Amino acid sequence: MHFSAYHQMAMVSGPRQVGKTTLARSMFDEQEIFYLNWDDFDDRALLLQGGRAIAQYIGLDQLRADAPLIILDEIHKFPQWKQLVKGFYDHYRGQCHILITGSARMDVYKKGGDSLMGRYFNYRLHPLTVREVMGSAQMDHNADIQPPQRIVDEDFEALLTWGGFPEPYLKRDRRFFNRWSKLRLQQLLQEDIRELTKVQGLGQIEMLVLLLKHQSGQLTSYSNLAKKIRVSVDTIRRWLGVLEAMYYCYAIRPWTKNITRSLLKEPKYYLWDWAQCSDIGARNENFIASHLLKAVHYWSDTGMGDYGLFFLRDKDKREVDFLVSKDGEPWFIVEVKSSMKQPLSSSLEIFARQLKVEHVFQVAIDAAYVDKNVFELKRPVIVPAKTFLSQLV
Repeated sequence: MHFSAYHQMAMVSGPRQVGKTTLARSMFDEQEIFYLNWDDFDDRALLLQGGRAIAQYIGLDQLRADAPLIILDEIHKFPQWKQLVKGFYDHYRGQCHILITGSARMDVYKKGGDSLMGRYFNYRLHPLTVREVMGSAQMDHNADIQPPQRIVDEDFEALLTWGGFPEPYLKRDRRFFNRWSKLRLQQLLQEDIRELTKVQGLGQIEMLVLLLKHQSGQLTSYSNLAKKIRVSVDTIRRWLGVLEAMYYCYAIRPWTKNITRSLLKEPKYYLWDWAQCSDIGARNENFIASHLLKAVHYWSDTGMGDYGLFFLRDKDKREVDFLVSKDGEPWFIVEVKSSMKQPLSSSLEIFARQLKVEHVFQVAIDAAYVDKNVFELKRPVIVPAKTFLSQLV
């Protein structure tokens, strides 16, 4: 647990409605909690009064057996939030724990004042994944790879179909999913992007959002996107940066080190909510991408090492969907296929020889679970998604 090991603040960011506040409250149910949300008018009035008013409200001058937890939600929407938090932390450090949550990367709003360097550790909260929905699964927090464990088939299909955001995953209802998706997009465009970035052309950004839904996992052509939306290439790049910062999409870039005839290209973009992908093949690939991204973020955020997620492509148009690196070196590569019947990709073996990776997987979405640690294998192999993903986080 963060606060039992570190005195620094914890910053938890992630997409809207992914469960940041619910998780924070549930993890500290036996601790005294004070929750302040910038979007609440009364809480905002208190926060604007400054650190001393917050301390008086909480009663930090009172003797307590345990330090209270203060949750500051969406505080990044306040232009001077870094100054407020820095001053409060420096003055009351040791008297309370501070957890900051938000639906945008904490560095998205640059007018933040003094640096918080050294005063916090950052964590990123992702949608639910296979390992997480298996309630009985035990995590070894000192290991990056977990023992395999079977997931209920219905839960796996629900996760793939409805996505990893808690509400649609639990309800598993098409009409609810449609309404939820529409509302979430409205909040993203009309509240988060408009309030935080002040960008113009929300209608055109909405067009970009719709285009991304239909080309998840494809090589990005900034010029083609610019022509379709009738804006400049620089504007497209800037808007994609905004959508990344707001946790709508994320970019995966090509790995070029030690690749013969490597091809330097633009990134591929994937959605945080893979259920929005209309094409089944694209959804399957996005599903695996999101699991891998969550794993590399978790491993990096918890200090296990420096992990990265990339794709492979050369000038001969040979391609592999994903490469995971560990401390700057290739660790394992992954190709995604819908069916177990599809033959092993020849590109896997070619890139495996070039990169000398330890593990080479072709992950089949439809394959039945096999109770075998796939990371014990040192050869290219077709593995079930249900087994492979259960060994991540």
